[in-house]
Amino acid sequence: MSRTIMTERMFDTTCIGNAIVDVISKADDAFLKAENLTKSAMTLIDMERAEDLYAKMAAGVEMSGGSAGNTAAGIASLGGNSAYIGKVRDDQLGGIFTHDIRASGVTFETDKSTDGAATARCLILVTPDAHRTMNTYLGACIELGPEDIDPEMIAASKVTYMEGYLWDPENGKQAFRKAAEISHDAGQRVSLTLSDSFCVDRYRAEFRDFISGGVDILFANEDEIKSLFETDDFDTALDAIRGQVEIACLTRSEKGSLIVTQSEIHAIPADTNIELVDTTGAGDLYAAGFLYGFTNGHDLATSGRIGAMAAAEVISHYGARPAVNLKGFLTQKLAVA
Repeated sequence: MSRTIMTERMFDTTCIGNAIVDVISKADDAFLKAENLTKSAMTLIDMERAEDLYAKMAAGVEMSGGSAGNTAAGIASLGGNSAYIGKVRDDQLGGIFTHDIRASGVTFETDKSTDGAATARCLILVTPDAHRTMNTYLGACIELGPEDIDPEMIAASKVTYMEGYLWDPENGKQAFRKAAEISHDAGQRVSLTLSDSFCVDRYRAEFRDFISGGVDILFANEDEIKSLFETDDFDTALDAIRGQVEIACLTRSEKGSLIVTQSEIHAIPADTNIELVDTTGAGDLYAAGFLYGFTNGHDLATSGRIGAMAAAEVISHYGARPAVNLKGFLTQKLAVA
């Protein structure tokens, strides 16, 4: 693709993250206890543990996932123009991931690995209360590095969105820093989702340094933002993030969300007119809705409402990607409202 085309802001958002195929299965608390799993957390596992746990799980559903991949797919479903950067192997699951994300309307051009670790997979156990416990084998994800960052794609994106999970491998950190520098040099915005409070616990100081030095739009849930600032009080954490980023989107489950700037706070109610089935992907689709709205000229409050609606759709079924066309879903929801 020519530089002339690529630099005309082709993309609303380019998302960077771990390219993962999800395996989703029902489980009860007794199973989690027997397998010594921390409920509602994401735990990194090796291939041996992945095979052992997979063998013990009930029949599941396989579908492409990965936090930033889900967000990219959500933006495309809403009618936005999104791209994705993530690493898979040239194996069966890598082929599934590539097909699925392209079929969702997302531009995905990252070169596949031809040797080394297999494509990543996340074993997701959903308990009757709709909480999900994730066990992730990163596999080929850890090979994504700065060489996979397409400068033209990043420069052509209004927002470059990164998932905190990718901070685990050193190559991922270098990729983030390169992408952030390119984005800012092109006059664009950088966005980060903290992903998981356990992830924040591992890299708190590094995250705070990265955020204060170059993140414009931050996504975090209540536990993550409190962990970032080592406080048990949400309001204290909210005050701490104000002024450090241009926009902070703080989600609070059934309490809704807050869109925070230096001078404004917008309270967005949760969309509770749905049946809660599986919370997998709620934060990813909230980010998709907000970023779609923000990059397509909507104000902050409206963008937050779009995020809440997208999140409501994804938690009404199993799986972390939309089960319906979100553009049509949004049109219906707004007509009712």
